[in-house]
Amino acid sequence: MFRLIGWVIKIVIGFLMLSVAIVLVYRFVPPPVTLTMLGDMASGHSISKSWMPLSQIDPDMPRAAIAGEDSRFCSHHGFDIAAIENAYRRNAQGGRIRGGSTISQQTAKNVFLFQGGGYARKALEAYFTVLIENLWGKRRIMEVYLNVAETGIGTYGVNAGAMRYFNHDASSLSPSEAGRIAAVLPQPKKRAAIDPHGFVRRHGNVLSRRVGVVRNDGLDACLR
Repeated sequence: MFRLIGWVIKIVIGFLMLSVAIVLVYRFVPPPVTLTMLGDMASGHSISKSWMPLSQIDPDMPRAAIAGEDSRFCSHHGFDIAAIENAYRRNAQGGRIRGGSTISQQTAKNVFLFQGGGYARKALEAYFTVLIENLWGKRRIMEVYLNVAETGIGTYGVNAGAMRYFNHDASSLSPSEAGRIAAVLPQPKKRAAIDPHGFVRRHGNVLSRRVGVVRNDGLDACLR
C-alpha cells in the first residue's frame, strides 16, 4: 500500500515538474503543434499556420477577440466568475448551451489539452490556466491564443486566417475583418469569415463596432 502511494506521489510530482517546465518553455518558444492540430492531421486535413508576434498583429484583432470572447480579459486572473455564473443561469433555463471560458482558459485548453468536455479535462484546464496567468502574463497569453486558435478547418491562428479569408496577413486588418475572424472563433469548423452570412455576418458586424469601445474604454490596456 505504501509502495503504491509512493508511486502515485512520484507520478504527481513528475507531472507538476514537467508541466511547469513546458509552460516556461512556451513562454518564449511558439508551441510547435497542439492536440487539435494532430487530430486534424489524423482526419486527413492539412494544417495551415503562420506564427505572428503580437507586436505585429493589427491591434484591432486582439480588441475584437476581447469584445467577442472575454471583455474582462485584462482585469481577471484567468477566471471570469461573473461570466461563469451568467452561463450557469442561462444553461439552467434551457436552450443553447453557453460557456463562460475566458481567453486564458481557451488558451490553456488549445495549447495543452484536447477539445471536448469532462470534469478531468476541465480540472486540467483550470490548472494550466493558473500556470500561464502566473508564468506568461496577459500579452503572452493573447499572443499564443491568436496564433493557435482555430480559425477554420485546418487553419490555425489569425494570421493564417487572414491570409485564407482576405488574402493578406494579420498585420493590417480593418475592424470589419477583425470582427469577422473573431466571430468565427467559437465554432471555426462551422463558420467562415469570407462572404459571411447569418450569425457570422451579424455577430462580426457587432464585434467590429465594439472594437472602438474596447480601445476607448481601455479594455485592452494590459496589451499595450
